Amino acid sequence: MVDAQLHTRSGKQDKPAFEQLTKYVRVRSSSNSRFVEFDFAIGDPGLFVELIMPQGAFEHFCKANDVVYMTQEQQQAVDAEMEKWRYGEETLMANNHGKQTG
Repeated sequence: MVDAQLHTRSGKQDKPAFEQLTKYVRVRSSSNSRFVEFDFAIGDPGLFVELIMPQGAFEHFCKANDVVYMTQEQQQAVDAEMEKWRYGEETLMANNHGKQTG
């Protein structure tokens, strides 16, 4: 998990606890794609689902959920965690990942 505590946004204290949690998006598709491919997380950027929808639906989704875009640091932390799950740590696969073969 990227962040041990769930993140809430200020100014939402009048809403139920779940509604106070920050909702994150990370767009993975190019800006000129027909569909928007993105990650959606609630409270913790490291726990996300992958979604895809048309551009207009994505814009509506973001507005309805009052989302924030993951920061570069959050994206890097999520990617690093995914690498550990994919390749492990201190394993042959982890040590060889990214090396060029000649």
